[in-house]
Formats: sequence, structure tokens, C-alpha cells
Amino acid sequence: MRPVTDSGPACLTSCGSRLREIRLAAGALLLLILLNACALPPAAQPDAGMEVEPPVARGGVAAAHPLAVDAGLAVLDRGGSAADAAVAVQAMLSLVEPQSSGIGGGAFLLHYSADSGEIVAFNGRETAPAGAEPDMFLDADGEPLGWFDAIIGGRATGVPGVMPMLGAAHSHYGNLAWSDLFAETIRAAEDGFEVPQRLARFAGGNRWPQAEQPDLIALFSTAEGDLIEAGATWANPAFADTVRRMAEQGPRTLLEPPISTRIIERTAEPPLPGTLVQSDFDAYQPGIGDPVCGMFLKHRVCVPPPPSSGVSLLQMLAVLEHTDIAQRGPEDPVAWLQFAEASRIMFADRDRYVADPDFVDVPVAGLLDSDYVARRSALIGERAGPLPEAGTPPGAEYAMDNSYRKTGTTHFVIVDAAGNVVTMTSSVESIFGSGRNVDGFFLNNQLTDFSFRPEADGLPVANAVEPGKRPRSSMSPVLVFDADDRLVAALGSPGGSAILVYNAKALVGLLAWNLDLQEAIDLPNLVALGENFFGEAHRFSDEVLTGLADLGIEVRPGRGEESGLHGVVFHPDGRIEGAADPRREGVWRALGAGD
Repeated sequence: MRPVTDSGPACLTSCGSRLREIRLAAGALLLLILLNACALPPAAQPDAGMEVEPPVARGGVAAAHPLAVDAGLAVLDRGGSAADAAVAVQAMLSLVEPQSSGIGGGAFLLHYSADSGEIVAFNGRETAPAGAEPDMFLDADGEPLGWFDAIIGGRATGVPGVMPMLGAAHSHYGNLAWSDLFAETIRAAEDGFEVPQRLARFAGGNRWPQAEQPDLIALFSTAEGDLIEAGATWANPAFADTVRRMAEQGPRTLLEPPISTRIIERTAEPPLPGTLVQSDFDAYQPGIGDPVCGMFLKHRVCVPPPPSSGVSLLQMLAVLEHTDIAQRGPEDPVAWLQFAEASRIMFADRDRYVADPDFVDVPVAGLLDSDYVARRSALIGERAGPLPEAGTPPGAEYAMDNSYRKTGTTHFVIVDAAGNVVTMTSSVESIFGSGRNVDGFFLNNQLTDFSFRPEADGLPVANAVEPGKRPRSSMSPVLVFDADDRLVAALGSPGGSAILVYNAKALVGLLAWNLDLQEAIDLPNLVALGENFFGEAHRFSDEVLTGLADLGIEVRPGRGEESGLHGVVFHPDGRIEGAADPRREGVWRALGAGD
């Protein structure tokens, strides 16, 4: 993905030209339905006792915290677009869910235009500084640094890209002025808000080294010296000042002095001081281009291109289509065996080949090649097999990078009154990023998503550190279209490497098992990483667990974060069905539905 330039957006060709001839007649029909819903005069009051049909939603927001949803809806109510509301939602999430995402992090965003059917992928992934070295995450003996040591180091932070990316999306698709998108967040940061359970749990947790960092303790301590507790009112006036400055000065505010100077100074401090300088911030540009799309059960599924691992999600779905999972269901252990084995195949290929395409040749077409997928799917047997090795698709060959990260990430979906859609996954990498705080927000530690080893087995690692490179990401927001090219769904999830299987689970439930979106999200999570099968054993029935054990799969309690799936389904009659993951604090609320 190439950066935005003054001459206009550069486009990838992985899914054809971004300005397609197809204009989606069905999508236009959806737009007319939505517009007509807005234009109809008030209906006559029904007679007493009549059953009243619920109003057709004109849009809505699904996000990881109610205050973020309300901020997005407020922007939509003011006539804002989905791109406008995305700015407001991310700003509020940075305040109320800082353990998961923030203005100091990065993101991937897919935008769907209802009038044209155009899909545009925006890349706000962080970049490594010019001073980055291939061995920057190796110790004096040439061995990888300890994970907990690396993530709190100054060199873990890359140039933050989420706000410049949202600025690019806003410049293309915004209706309101940039300065009009932050009022709700500024007010909540100044006046205070009720501390959510998840924020209090992570701020006071002892599993993460960030919780022991002085910046975090100072930010979340009360006047009495105690850490904030769930239900208490907490304000972040420093963040209010930062957001107010950003509203006035624009989306590159964090990349310019004085804030960039403070970021540079904070990352230059030990342990593991980094090499960021102002020229790294000056050089940063978000990427914009075409998505990568693949087929699953007569549906077109679209994701961002690398360095997102969305292509790996598409490969997993393609492998599953070679099984009979669609003829089975969530109570069939064989279906979950197939799901687990397909995910192991996917991870084997992802970990070898997916990286920043500006630096390496990522075999996107090869990973989705029908003959190659058929050969990979043949590895799925009647029982769990040995750990699959990476295959050899047409394209470059690299060494394996077994980097399974536990991340602080969030996802949200927005539909505006015109039917335009944003699906966006955003992250600071680990919980509270590096734990270092500047002006009320946390700095990312996304550079630890690079391989710590630059080479293995005599081969270079595709995801090795290089100056200006973006690390591989598991973030993969999704858009789904039916055989008539009608938009069917938009969804995504946080969860580190498990993002890919959380998204796959929801898509299998939705498209293969014909579940409602909420039912698909509620399905148990099963994450096959290496030799282990992690999952929500308490959510599987005893019969499924026993059946999986008989097939060689022992479901162990999950690792890392739980999923945080949020999504929207679009029905042919114009209804919009939104859903949020019960594992987190998110909600779906419809625009104009009397929230």
C-alpha cells in the first residue's frame, strides 16, 4: 500500500481497480430505501392494541463502549458521515478504553460508499524510525529480548498513524468540519466519566508490566494515591487539552511539535531507548488503496491488504470451503476440528509470508490460488494432525516468524444515514501500549509486532525490522457482499493473532450456519496456535468437548484477550441488524431509534 500523495490516492491492484465499472444496483437500492426512510412523513398513530413494527434503522454504531457509541451517534445526528463519526468514536475510545486503542496507536479501516459501491482501504499502521536496526530486539548474545522487557522499552514505539489515517478518510468522505468531531470527548475528559470495569481491571492488574510503569500509575491514581476503581468518576484533563489542540490543528497534531517532541523525548528514555526523531514524524503518510477480496460460500469477503493479515483470513475461509463445515453446525465436533485445522494451516503460511509489501514480495495471489488452497486443505484429516508447516505458494520464500502477540486492540462499525459504512480495527498493541504516557495518552509498542529475529534457517524473515517499515498486523476489518454484490455485513474484532480466527468464526456462523449476527458472535472461541488448542471450554457443550477430545483436540482455557467482535448485517428489506460481543462492554445502537 503506497502513501497518499498530493496527486491523489495510489491504488493497489489486488482486487482490481478501485474505481470499478460495477456500481452495485443492489447497493443503490439499499441507499434509496434508507433515504426514503428518512424522507417519509410521520405515519398516522396506530389504533390501540395494534402491533407496531419497529422503525427501520437509518444507521448506527457498534463499538466497545457506550460513550464511544454515543459520540459517534451524536456526529451522525449532526449530519456527519460514517468517516466523521469514526473520528469521534476513536477519540472517545482513546479516553474510556485506553488499554485497547488510542490516538497514539495505529489502525486499518475499510470504507464502503453506498452511492458507488466503492471500497477503499486505509492503512494507519505505525512505521519504524529511520534509525531502526534489524537486531534492535536482540540482546547482547544475539538472542531475542524477553517479551515483557521489549514491550515497555522506548524502541517499541513507532510513529503513530491512526489520526493521520482518519484525517485521510475524513478528507475523502467527511461531511462536517474536522473541528466539529471532538466535543463529546473533550467534555467527558474534562468533566469525568464512570470508570469502566475493563479499564479498572487492567489498570490494577499485575499480569502486565505496563501496570507497574510510573506513567500509568500517575495517570490512574486518585488524589489519595489509590488506583481508580470501577464505577468511580475519573477525568483526564491532559487528554482534553490534547484533543482540543487536535481539533484546532488537524489530524497531524501528534506528528508535529510540541507533542511530537515530547513523544521523542519520552521514547529516548531507558529502558531500551528508541531512535525516533522529528524527520520520522514528518515522513509519515497513511496508506490508501484497494482491499483484497476472496470468495466464501458465494460471498465476496474484503479485507485490507498487507501488512494486514486479512489475506490469511481469506485463505482460511477458502480452505474451509473445501470441507463440509457448511453442512454441519456449531454442535458438531467435526466442524470445530475442521475450523481448528484450517486455522493452523493459515497461521503456518501467515507467519512465513505476510509483511509490509513495500519491503517484501507478499504472495497474496499465491496464498489464494485455487490449486494451492486445495493442496493445503488436503492436510485436514479425520483427526487433529501434526502441526502443519508452511506451504510454498507462488511467490517469495522467507523464514518462519512465530510471533503470537497479546494485544490491546478494539473494533467498531459505523453506518451513516446515506448507507456509507466504516469498519475499523485500532490498536496500541499491548495493554496500554508501552505504558509510557504523553499528554494524557499512551504510546504504542507496535514495533514489537516485528520479528525479533531478522533471519532464521539461513533465510530472511519477511517481517523483520527495517527503517520506515510497517510491522505485520493481525487487524483485519471485514466487508461481505453477496452474489449480487449487495453489501451483507461489516464486522471485525480485537484479540491479537486470534483476531483472524475470531473473524473467521463469526463469518462461518453467519454465512455457513445461517445464524443471526449476535448468535455468530456469541459462538465459543477456539484458537489453534502451534501445538495447543485454546478456547472457551465453558461455552462449548459437554458433548462437543468430548467429541473434540475423541478427535485429538483438548480445548484448554483461552490465552490473552477475549474477542471483541462488533458488526452490522444489512438485510434485503433495508433492515440493519447490529451486534456487540458480550465478552466486552460494547453495544450497538441505531441512529434515531430513541436510544
